[in-house]
Amino acid sequence: MKDGAYADFKIFTGNSNPELAEEVASIMGKPLGKATVSKFSDGEISVNLWETVRGIDTYIIQSTCNPVNDTLMELLIMIDAMKRASAGRINAVIPYYGYARQDRKAKARDPITAKLIADIISAAGADRVVSMDLHASQIQGYFNIPVDHLLGIPILVKYFKEMRLDDLVIVSPDHGSVTRARNMAHPLDAPIAIVDKRRPKANVSEIMNIIGDIEDKNAILVDDIIDTAGTMTNAANALKELGAKEVYACATHPVLSGPAIERIQESAIKELVLLNTIPLPEEKKIDKIKMLSVAPLFAEAMIRIFTNDSISRLFD
Repeated sequence: MKDGAYADFKIFTGNSNPELAEEVASIMGKPLGKATVSKFSDGEISVNLWETVRGIDTYIIQSTCNPVNDTLMELLIMIDAMKRASAGRINAVIPYYGYARQDRKAKARDPITAKLIADIISAAGADRVVSMDLHASQIQGYFNIPVDHLLGIPILVKYFKEMRLDDLVIVSPDHGSVTRARNMAHPLDAPIAIVDKRRPKANVSEIMNIIGDIEDKNAILVDDIIDTAGTMTNAANALKELGAKEVYACATHPVLSGPAIERIQESAIKELVLLNTIPLPEEKKIDKIKMLSVAPLFAEAMIRIFTNDSISRLFD
């Protein structure tokens, strides 16, 4: 590793995804920094750093996932602790950036939480943010500090290339994911299709139309977040009913809340491929779900940040 702006770097983590942090640290050839992140009896977050960070390039790996408010506060307090301990640079590595789905005012009096969280992270003292597949790319512009936006699509593309599926079509489960579907379709040399869903009136089930040719093809649905899995499973069932050969699905962030696992299990999805930006609890691990690791990509990005190398070349 060539010399960067800092003599050394250290990697820390909160409680959101310690397995991912361990994997990243192992790839980078470092032990995780010694820190305790716990709670006082009233629920307040307590952070103790047990080693010096003075003048060090520090990386805090912390997804702001469930319980979102706790993991967010852990991140903020760790940033503050490092700022007050004279860390050289504080890099907030946030594989999953929570509160991102409210990225604009969709109707009157809506908050814009994606911007609010950006302001809070900056105010806490972060010097840089590293994240993956932000719900909307413009969220990068909500920060007044550098943001490195990593992409999960190349990891998913590599997996599906190795499957060697024929007659492929990449499907956007709604109008919002069309660009993502196009970005996946290009390296797989596949056409795209779009699920057009409409609710004619309140309490009337959605009407599914498919824009594009999916008949007798292997369809791959792609999205950034899979939460309650309603959109994804409804789209998969519609594709199967309208003539798709097999239906696969993939997403970057496995939020998987509420009835998600039950819906996936009962749906037409043959395999759901997810990235480990959010840990998958044991009770949610089912045969249909395949998890891929983002650790090698984050480790490479963090090494490049430390050595002042280009991040964009990761995606050339």
